[in-house]
Amino acid sequence: MIKIPPQKPLRDYTVLVIDGQSLVHDVIKMALLELGIKEVKSAENAYFALRMCENIKFDMVIVAFDVRSDKDGFNLLEEMKFKGFITKTTSVIFLSADTSSALVNCVVELQPDDFWVKPLIRMKVEKRIQHIISVKQKLHKLHYCIDQGEHPTAIYYAERQLLDQSMAQYHPPINRLIGESLCHLMEYAEAEKFYSKLTKKYDYAWVVVGLARTLLKQDKIEEAEELTAKLLERDDTRFTTYDVLAEYHIEKEDYQKGYEIIQKATQLAPRNIERNKKSWNLARLNHDRAGQYAATQNMAKYAKNSIHDTPDLKLNVVRAAIDLAATLPEGEANRLLTKTEKDIDNLENDFGKASQLGHQINIARARVQNVRRNKKEAEEIMKEYMDVRASSSVEDNLDKVKAFHELGYWEQSLSLLDKIKDQIEDDSFIGQVISEYIEQESKERRDIQFSPKELGEMASAHYKNKRYKPAFNLLSQALQLSPQNSNIAISLLKVLAILAEDFKLDEEQKEEVEKCYVLLDSTMLNETQSQRYTEYKDRIDKILK
Repeated sequence: MIKIPPQKPLRDYTVLVIDGQSLVHDVIKMALLELGIKEVKSAENAYFALRMCENIKFDMVIVAFDVRSDKDGFNLLEEMKFKGFITKTTSVIFLSADTSSALVNCVVELQPDDFWVKPLIRMKVEKRIQHIISVKQKLHKLHYCIDQGEHPTAIYYAERQLLDQSMAQYHPPINRLIGESLCHLMEYAEAEKFYSKLTKKYDYAWVVVGLARTLLKQDKIEEAEELTAKLLERDDTRFTTYDVLAEYHIEKEDYQKGYEIIQKATQLAPRNIERNKKSWNLARLNHDRAGQYAATQNMAKYAKNSIHDTPDLKLNVVRAAIDLAATLPEGEANRLLTKTEKDIDNLENDFGKASQLGHQINIARARVQNVRRNKKEAEEIMKEYMDVRASSSVEDNLDKVKAFHELGYWEQSLSLLDKIKDQIEDDSFIGQVISEYIEQESKERRDIQFSPKELGEMASAHYKNKRYKPAFNLLSQALQLSPQNSNIAISLLKVLAILAEDFKLDEEQKEEVEKCYVLLDSTMLNETQSQRYTEYKDRIDKILK
């Protein structure tokens, strides 16, 4: 059994207060002094807070959302956890005058010990600090074991403390740590029994969501669905239930359902970069270009000044915008491309001298020119980048694959795609989804050599010349690449209506009819689209019935 250091006496506590308002520092310091804590450090911004954490191990960190200038408190708290400055044994308090649900949901994910709403009242501050420290001291052994990854030892100490009636007021957090440890050890059957027993005593969100997670992990679907349906109706459990359900569907490789649920969770807590990254990758896998663009914008916005902030995030916004523009009508595409060219100029001014990023900016420029139908300009830019050796960045390689493919260099595109497969580690969620995406890209780029917009234009030419079967084949491919595009679906139904009237629809064509119906029945259509859909549907249904 590991050796656990003794809990510090209160007089030896070190506390860090991070806030841009001097009054807040004064109120908290006075409360701490009343409790006998004299070692209190102050920081008005994230930079100095992080510098102090490099030299001092703080027992308590009190951080405000509205830290001055460099980072907000959410990003700062996330970075401090990532760098190990904050662990389970550290008392963490978050301060904010903003109590919007989006911020609160994001902060709850970082699991501070308390959330205080400004302005602060000294007497209340003193009582809350006293309570928080009391809990930390009583659970010190458990928290230390979890910090060290010793979950069996944590469960051992926790079960002993549950037998101590003098610890009754601490039983809920002790039980929570036991449940988390059992899940960490993947003892899901044992965890289910544990949470089921707790539901007879507590109705806390973490108890019922924990039970739902264990049921899903064991594929007890009927019980899980009944429980999660109730949890999605509760304000205190809706958010975490979405995460649990998304995790389940993704593990089962139901990427469409997982994506739908991840989007709902992201709307409730938009600051979580890892969740936005999941949403981005699932959007790509599900051919949702607009969702892909939105996810990259969220990452760039909320990662600003955080530990996640890199030029690549802005570059990925540009890449997603180009992917989206390639599917839009000309007017919408040109507006988006004009904005994207400004973003590229800003990237080049800020980071273009960095050798690898400079190359990727030029490849993005080539892709923009191609979408604008300036193929010669695009080819001129790409002359310098015809090498098919894979770089260390999967995203850089993928963008080059797209540039090759869009310009008709299909052999180079497929060759580079094959090399990317060796870069993917699919033992993680992101790796699993990207691996699936690369396989999908390989198949589609071998089978389909044109963009949805190009396929639509070729189909239109065939339709005008009454070559309906080639038009059908091209529009089917376009819908495969853009399965959420209602205009493509309506055009496909127009062709299918003629084929139904002139010929008998085969099974493949009937499947495409159903696919279009599902999409259009679940999409908000404008008046013209709705009229066209109704007309084509009536004509097809009349024949099929």
